[in-house]
Formats: sequence, structure tokens, C-alpha cells
Amino acid sequence: MPVIEITDLADSRLGDYSHQTDVALKKARGTEHGLYIAESALVLERALAAGHRPRSVLALGGSVHEALDLLGDRDVPVFSGPSELLEELTGYLLHRGLIAAMHRPALPAPESLLATARRIVILENVADPTNVGAIFRSVGAIGADAVLVTPRCSDPFYRRAIRVSMGTVLQVPWTRVGDWASTRELLSASGFHIAALALGPGAVGLRDFAATAPERVAFVLGAEGDGLTVEALEAADTIVTIPMAHGIDSLNVAAASAVAMWALAD
Repeated sequence: MPVIEITDLADSRLGDYSHQTDVALKKARGTEHGLYIAESALVLERALAAGHRPRSVLALGGSVHEALDLLGDRDVPVFSGPSELLEELTGYLLHRGLIAAMHRPALPAPESLLATARRIVILENVADPTNVGAIFRSVGAIGADAVLVTPRCSDPFYRRAIRVSMGTVLQVPWTRVGDWASTRELLSASGFHIAALALGPGAVGLRDFAATAPERVAFVLGAEGDGLTVEALEAADTIVTIPMAHGIDSLNVAAASAVAMWALAD
């Protein structure tokens, strides 16, 4: 596929990039599950390695050859143009050189992710995509086998989450789960011990929990500010707390995820 030089921003083929919101991309026409934006050559490379299909690529002049090398023999249009024109199209500066409109894959069934997993993380209602991306990057690097997200959790395929995670959300298996009744039943059937990270009466310190941790553990992390819901706490087998100093009672949720996973790392 030859490189297509952009001369008219009204070209309908550029619609995926024209000031599109994450929500709009998720509902993109002509797709089965919607689209997401892969920002930078590194993220595009990780998306392709994960088997995700690109619909098109938008690249600054200096990044065109990099995009073509990554795409190989795939029949995917590569659009190019000057920085000022592409910024006018997208609404932001392409300081990472390129972005790609990628087809969202179908999410796997939770049972398939749990079948061989030992350490997983559940994100309950984490609203900030920056935190979602940071959590994926942290727990993925330290050894989480999968991530489950609740219905009200921010979408890991949002552009900011993917960017902050450096593409880790494309590498760590994840899917959505339903209410806590069905999620607890699912986890219990798969042999997981549910450990909710929270403050509260009867909470066990993380060091003590890690010293005798069960074979399969699901760490549950709650929303910024509000923490875990009553339903999440009631579904937990153990409430686990991270000991802190100087009168500080909580960590950023991404930092807490890294600390918890590190405590259980082999």
C-alpha cells in the first residue's frame, strides 16, 4: 500500500483521527468491536505482536518508513503530512511520530484467563485511565497473569491508558467481569483467594499475608478516593492493608498495585 499524502482534511478516510473521542472510536462504523488508538511505534509494534489488526496509520514524515517496516506486507493505508496539518486533524501534537487506528479484539471469557493464572488483579471502578494504564504497567512487569475490570472501571483501551502503560494493556491479558456475586463465584470455582486492599477492622498486614499466601490470589483494588465498595469487601476472603508511616493512610492506587504484587512475587 503506497503512502497517502494528506492534502484535504475532509478526506473521509481520515475520520478515525478527526478529533475522535475514545467513546466514539469504540462505536466506530465498519468494525465489529470498535477501534482504539495506538500511539507511537513502540505501542503499534506491541499491538501487532498481540495479533491486533490495524485499520490505518497516520505518520509524520520522519516516521513513515518506521510505520511501513512494522506493517510489513499488511495491506494497510499509511497517511502522512506535515505536523501542523496532522495536529489540526487530530487536535493534538503527534510528538511520538505516529498513531494507528486499531481494531479492538473481542474480549476473552474470564474463565479462559483464570485457567492457568496464579496472580491476578481486579480493578473495581478505577475511573482515571492514567491510573488504569499505570496499574497495567506495574502489575504486568512484576508478574500479574491477568487483570479483570468491573463494569464501571475506565476502559484499558482508552488512548491515555494505553499511552501511560507503554502498550502493556496490549500485552497483559484482561477482560471485564460482572457483579460481585457472579465474580466471587467465578473466582472461587477457579480456586482463587480474594484479597481486598483496604483499611478496616480485622485487616491483615501485607507482609503477614504474603508470608503464607495461597497458591492463587486475586488482589482487588478500588476507586480513587472512595476505595472499595461494600460489595467488594463482603466478597473478599481477606482484607489486606499496606503498613504505612508518618500518619499516611493510603497510596495512589497504581503504587498500591505495585507494592502488593511485589510482596507476592516469586
